Amino acid sequence: MQASEFIWMDGEFIPFADARVHVLSHSLHYGNAVFEGIRAYSTPEGPAVLQLGAHVKRMFRSCRVLDMALPFSQAEMEAAILELVRRNGHKSCYIRPLVFRGAGPLGVLPKGNPIQVCVATWEWDSLHGDGGVDAGVDVGFSSWRRMAPGTHPSMAKASGNYLNSQLVVQEAVRHGYAEGLVLDVDGYLSEGSGENVFLVEDGEILTPPIGNSILAGITRGMVMEIAAELGIPVREARIPREAVFFCEEIFMTGTAAEITPVRSVDGRPLEKSAPGPVTKRLQEVFFARVKGEAPDKGGWLTHVSAPNA
Repeated sequence: MQASEFIWMDGEFIPFADARVHVLSHSLHYGNAVFEGIRAYSTPEGPAVLQLGAHVKRMFRSCRVLDMALPFSQAEMEAAILELVRRNGHKSCYIRPLVFRGAGPLGVLPKGNPIQVCVATWEWDSLHGDGGVDAGVDVGFSSWRRMAPGTHPSMAKASGNYLNSQLVVQEAVRHGYAEGLVLDVDGYLSEGSGENVFLVEDGEILTPPIGNSILAGITRGMVMEIAAELGIPVREARIPREAVFFCEEIFMTGTAAEITPVRSVDGRPLEKSAPGPVTKRLQEVFFARVKGEAPDKGGWLTHVSAPNA
């Protein structure tokens, strides 16, 4: 990761190297931070942040689940993100807001620990490296399961949830895959370590519902919106493991992954070469919009500075 010039921390823009926290910060020990992953894309009108309002709203809702009262408003957070991208001079970048409990009493009960907030930005291309979005990636089913309902709040983007994700992707890489597919507690398809999953079968797109311990991904929502515009039916359904070997295409979505085709599962190629025709069409529309090459029908983009400013 290439260091940027500034990080926004607790209301101030400070040098990247000066953004530090105490080793006894509560969230470091107990995993009770909340974060977001956001992208800014290069467009003909300058950098534009994708779904800024939706990401910040989800961050506040995740904080509500963890009983963390942010010391800043949603409008202040959005303004800080836009200004940080501008100050760091990015044409495009990845944006990481983080809300965490700082140093204080170190019991499990988070009482008396200050709520701290920071935002960092850096240049980052594709999650799965060069060629992943174009040629697809190989994935395998993980031996780990997603958390059962009533254990962890899977709808919150909380850092503690990602211990599960780390175990999934580490196992996948050990087995020679780029990513792992995770089943829920009942054995139905859930998601990847950090991506939502879609299957294409007989002209229809299938994806697990929120009740299958998934994060309600913002890119997931955009893809479903594009599919509806293109007249491609999308159905949320509980998907058994073996369904991945019946389908024609699989793709994964997320802020970092964007729309990444799957080439094989457990070493078995899919019916259609990656990216399949449905995946390819969704990619074309998605990237045209986020890069400002097509009309922003959904109002997805927030420009860092006004056009021609």
